[in-house]
Amino acid sequence: MTKPRGAIVLQFAIGAALLVLLMLPPLRQALESSMSLHMLVQYPALVLAGALVGVALPASLAERLSAWNELGMAGLTACALSFAVLMIPRVLDLVLIDTRVEAAKVVALLFAGAVLRPSWRAAGLVIQGFFLGGVLPMTIVVATLYRDSPIRLCNAYRIDDQQRLGLGLLWIAGVVAVGWFSHAARHLRNSAA
Repeated sequence: MTKPRGAIVLQFAIGAALLVLLMLPPLRQALESSMSLHMLVQYPALVLAGALVGVALPASLAERLSAWNELGMAGLTACALSFAVLMIPRVLDLVLIDTRVEAAKVVALLFAGAVLRPSWRAAGLVIQGFFLGGVLPMTIVVATLYRDSPIRLCNAYRIDDQQRLGLGLLWIAGVVAVGWFSHAARHLRNSAA
């Protein structure tokens, strides 16, 4: 099932506008001035921008790429690796002082958004559960480390902001887990009926 061209253009335009907005120096600097805003607002917004811009991929190219992403495995693995690397405290510090690392972060999150959407749909419940079974515990471990560490893990951010980020990541992991289990239960109940 293909989307109407107008819907694709609209989603692409919204994604491109969001990306431009996020890259404007005043907003980018404001989001990156706080560890919690950096990871809990800017990261997901860049993933969303990538997901919206990614719908404009030509169908022929998307079809050729899907051969590399059977059941969403390659795309979900790329997303998990991107998220894992971008949660490392040293990377958060480097993003603020090295434009190459900043550019790599933006590209990685846009790419993650672009591949997450089709990969998630292709994955099905079992592979989605496998993916979340790896990403959510990793997120919880990182969140606990950020929340409970008696020292600053990032030189650029204050410890209270680090602790706020840890708490936010714990909440996000919990909400995603509950949301996915609810979705899976509904899906299984509907398929059994």
